[in-house]
Amino acid sequence: MSNAVVYWFRRDLRTRDLPGLLAAAGSGHPVVPCYILDDDTPGEYRAGGASRWWLHHSLAHLQKALRNLGGQLVLRRGATARVLAELVEQCDARAVYCSRQYEPWADELEQQLHATLVERGVAFKRYPGALLFEPAAVQTQGGTPFRVFTPFWRQCQRLDEPRLPQPPARHVSWHPRPPAGDTLEDWALLPRSPDWANHWLELWSPGSHGAAQRLADFLGGPVADYSRGRDRPALAGTSRLSPHLHFGEISPRSVWHAARGLERAQPGCRQEVDKFLSELGWREFSYHLMHHFPAIAEQPFRKPFRHFPWRDNPEKLRAWQRGATGYPMVDAGMRELWHTGYMHNRVRMLVASFLTKHLLIHWRHGARWFHDTLVDADLANNSCGWQWVAGSGADAAPYFRIFNPVTQGEKFDGDGDYVRRWVAELARLPGRYLHRPWEAPADTLAAAGVTLGENYPLPVVEHKTAREAALAAYESIR
Repeated sequence: MSNAVVYWFRRDLRTRDLPGLLAAAGSGHPVVPCYILDDDTPGEYRAGGASRWWLHHSLAHLQKALRNLGGQLVLRRGATARVLAELVEQCDARAVYCSRQYEPWADELEQQLHATLVERGVAFKRYPGALLFEPAAVQTQGGTPFRVFTPFWRQCQRLDEPRLPQPPARHVSWHPRPPAGDTLEDWALLPRSPDWANHWLELWSPGSHGAAQRLADFLGGPVADYSRGRDRPALAGTSRLSPHLHFGEISPRSVWHAARGLERAQPGCRQEVDKFLSELGWREFSYHLMHHFPAIAEQPFRKPFRHFPWRDNPEKLRAWQRGATGYPMVDAGMRELWHTGYMHNRVRMLVASFLTKHLLIHWRHGARWFHDTLVDADLANNSCGWQWVAGSGADAAPYFRIFNPVTQGEKFDGDGDYVRRWVAELARLPGRYLHRPWEAPADTLAAAGVTLGENYPLPVVEHKTAREAALAAYESIR
């Protein structure tokens, strides 16, 4: 059958509220849905191990959703431009539809595809869908990009409210005989020997159905105490929607309108809903920055930080990665990350501050570790978040803001539930010493079964000394 159109799934692995797919369906031509695993993507942007696990399961759910609608997802592996050209030729396609992406390499790829496909007489059509507001739509009065979050978000709220989510593309003329493709098993996305994610399906439900359920569960409970609960890592106080948003299993405007719908039904929760949506706004801000300042993924946003005296210390970096710094709250976060592919946002800030300010190790090392181990490893959020904590980013925390890992633990995990869960060797230690075990008397340590330096490490650095060194380093570039 000739004159088909290709819908190229990217990080929009859903069928609901997907403008590009609806446009492809509305073309009146048979639709060939495809997904391409591009091994030629620049190294820093390839999916890490945790993301590949999620991708496998998300694609499996998308395959099922498309089959239920009558379609068949074609899986291909290779350089995107070459694979799309082959697919276009094999199904005699007249157009390729897709959603926009905003990573530094994405715009260049999309321009390349537009040029090569148009040259072949094939239209290339891309649509929004990953953000609430397109980056070009949010500007200062002077027509320049925002560099500070608060005025950025204020301007977003002055714009027209995001459009209502669109329904699934149900009446689609799917291609009856799409070209052959790979199987998910061919791609070997899941870990083997060891299978460190063998329990993750007990923790996560990848796919659009899981995303909708996660949103419903959050709006049905935790959002009511979001302002407080979001800072307590031992509580289920956050939405945990980040991986679903990263893979596009749910659109941000679906989240927006569901939250606003709750607010209309329960006006008393407006403050909590506003706070939750402002966190969605930080996601928007990160993409806004990456679109306008693409070097932010690798280079410091604030130029003086090009001369910051970072230290090269593989041993301490490894201790941080393993959750063996000797600071219980930091170690709990790093172990939660390894065990679940996720870390609570409050703890993300703490562990990032510890790496960059206590150990003076470059934020890029931390960003790369997160990229490999997080199921929500989003380049924009990850890069901008690390730079914010390090002090080198847009609207960054002041250079002198150095989190004390002891007081942070006592403030946000006062009962010690979070540390006891993830640092089991300290579970029997009295709360008075839980966040500072090196201060515990010898008999208290013995009674709790703790031997510092053996079954739990001594601190890799002393807080006061590290703080003074960090302040001196920051002062050197002012």
